[in-house]
Amino acid sequence: MNIERCSDIHQLGWLEFRLALWPEDSREEHLNEMANYVADPDKYLNLIAYDDTFQPIGFAEGSLRVDYVEGTHSSPVAYVEGIYVVPVARKRGVARNLIEEIARWGKIHGCIELASDTDLENFDSQAMHKALGFEETGRIVYFRKDI
Repeated sequence: MNIERCSDIHQLGWLEFRLALWPEDSREEHLNEMANYVADPDKYLNLIAYDDTFQPIGFAEGSLRVDYVEGTHSSPVAYVEGIYVVPVARKRGVARNLIEEIARWGKIHGCIELASDTDLENFDSQAMHKALGFEETGRIVYFRKDI
């Protein structure tokens, strides 16, 4: 497995994995966000994992958050903004390696904590986080009302 930092929005696999993870956002929205991430490499880390034949098998995006991050006690905090591994490559260490790269990057930037989140219904992601050593710090339900 090879992990590369995305330095171009056209990095093989990046857009496709973002569309798979966040299908509610348009292609244009993803491309705009990706361009912003590439333009600020000190704040964002975008990684693609490739197999031995250079086929993309997963991606992860990390950021440095200086605002309050639920359940943490320091600032800045390295944050896993998103992670996706193709189904055939799951449970083979891809996610673990991607998370370790974000953690290393966070340490370089002075972080002592790594945080993440997932939807309440995403049990696969919750299991992955726990398997990778994350501890659950809370659950949130958001509300809104027209006024």
